[in-house]
Amino acid sequence: MGTGTIYGLGLGPGDPDLMTVKAARLLAQAKHVAFFRKAGRAGRARTLVDGLLPADVQEFAMEYPVTTEIPLSDPEYNRQLAAFYEDCAAHLRELAQGGSDVVVLCEGDPFFYGSFMHLYTRLKDNFSVEVVPGITGMSAAWTATGAPITWGDDVLSVLMGTLDEATLTARARDADALVVMKIGQHLPRLRRALKAAGKYDRAYIVQYAAMKGQTVQRLCDMLDETTPYFSIVIVHGEGRRP
Repeated sequence: MGTGTIYGLGLGPGDPDLMTVKAARLLAQAKHVAFFRKAGRAGRARTLVDGLLPADVQEFAMEYPVTTEIPLSDPEYNRQLAAFYEDCAAHLRELAQGGSDVVVLCEGDPFFYGSFMHLYTRLKDNFSVEVVPGITGMSAAWTATGAPITWGDDVLSVLMGTLDEATLTARARDADALVVMKIGQHLPRLRRALKAAGKYDRAYIVQYAAMKGQTVQRLCDMLDETTPYFSIVIVHGEGRRP
């Protein structure tokens, strides 16, 4: 095993006050910090920790080679991302082998649709890798609606807006309570799927949950046909209760 520890640090949904005590402690003593970002951007994870890092911390920005420029189904998409994650893991290996601990900043929870998991699978067998859980964005989103997401025996389903319409419709129809993430330009397809599943009138859309600019509204009242990446659709369960 390498001599340094690599931490996948869950930062929570966006409000620094929702970070765990352990996350805040690791940030305060960090010597090396790594974070993902789109080229030319500050990086949302890095922005979340402004003012919380030591002045002498060494930063490593991991810039995605591709995000939405080519389709997910294009083999080149996976090829570029696989090479990218290998390069990032190699840099973290070098630091850990030299005895340094490294904190990798992760929005939400590191093991919930996060980029860190791709580093984790490449590092866990040869280095000490510790995952620090965080509050997920979906938890912040349903809390923002002011109503519980599940009751009694409700089954909660989490879907991606990138799924095809038939799959979205079938999964939405079968779910008691529903969370849909990664919506963006796929909003028109999601609207059709929710209508076909009979859940459109119960749906809420939360933009920037627990962040500056948070909005909450019924999906049927929203006129826009696209929505920011940090948007989550919520359909509350209506299950058993005393």
